[in-house]
Amino acid sequence: MNNIVNGLEVEQVHTGIIGAEEQDAILITRRALDKIHSIKTENNVPPEYSLRLGTQSGGCSGMNYILGFDSELNDTDKLIELSNLNMIIDNKSIFYLMGVTLDYIDDAHGSGFIFNNPNNAHTCGCGGH
Repeated sequence: MNNIVNGLEVEQVHTGIIGAEEQDAILITRRALDKIHSIKTENNVPPEYSLRLGTQSGGCSGMNYILGFDSELNDTDKLIELSNLNMIIDNKSIFYLMGVTLDYIDDAHGSGFIFNNPNNAHTCGCGGH
């Protein structure tokens, strides 16, 4: 489902977690989706591969984000099917990704994917980037 949030076109990814609210959805900007599809095409990533989002301990906020392509679905993974992209998120990471916006920037300072986490704003000097 596409929406405009903070002036950005985003696709809302509902986590399927019982009790989760609208603001708990993971948001992926149109820029990020376009870049993901571009990378997948340029690198001949097979169609059966899904985008894996995850987290691991570390970083200034206590959390590092993981982004990549994966074809393996483990017992602790959740497969989320979007209109033109499948995502895999492990059951532990999904709670840390709730409310996060995945974006892609390309400007004079560089380019890359960024995870904007409003929950890190008070604990991390970098704002969760």
